[in-house]
Amino acid sequence: MTLVRIFLVDDHEMLRDALAARLSLAPGVCVVGGAAVSDPLLLRRIELIRPDVVTVEIGHCGTDPRVLLGTLAEEFPELSVVALTDRTETALAVAAAKAGVIAWVPKESTIDHLVTVLRGAGLGQASYPSVHLGEVLRALRDDIRRARDRTGPLDMLSHREREVLASMVDGKRRSEIARELCVSTNTVRTHTHKILTKLGVGSSLEAVRIAVSSGMRPAAVPPPSEAHQRITGPKS
Repeated sequence: MTLVRIFLVDDHEMLRDALAARLSLAPGVCVVGGAAVSDPLLLRRIELIRPDVVTVEIGHCGTDPRVLLGTLAEEFPELSVVALTDRTETALAVAAAKAGVIAWVPKESTIDHLVTVLRGAGLGQASYPSVHLGEVLRALRDDIRRARDRTGPLDMLSHREREVLASMVDGKRRSEIARELCVSTNTVRTHTHKILTKLGVGSSLEAVRIAVSSGMRPAAVPPPSEAHQRITGPKS
């Protein structure tokens, strides 16, 4: 059985520790870390630990969870994000799905159900309660239709994917892109794969060709004299 590595995000440390203790008894999952939503180092911790699944507690107060969910999807597209919540609004479940949340688990669920969902999420399997599923699927279907109706091939790319593609147009290597965007090379690789899939091409060269034909241009390179002056400073 593949071991799914879990990172818990919850502002309540006591509840986070209690859940970690329960999950430690379950086969097939392993809690590798945790942090509060408000932790300024949250993204850095996830970047260093590289879990398979991140759970995010969505409560009734505090920071809008959709901001964090969207950030996780942008920065770590290879992660599976699971929402743990006592919220019952279908609109919130739809917003979470649009933000990239792969599973929605009500807090009244049993620990066995949660473990099953976490294992599935580690394999890329989605899970939403039937009460929300119809609206979630309709919303995602409508998004796909709207994306198909757009005129430009780059319109289906996320902001982060466009940043990666722009760097590819500039001729930068994967390691350079990772350094500039403050992400890992694995994250850049995942973004690149998604770019190729969305553009319907099989290589980075083809993706760059489409980007250039759609108006994306390499960043201007300063002339040698200007670049030298930036480094050495103006002459006195």
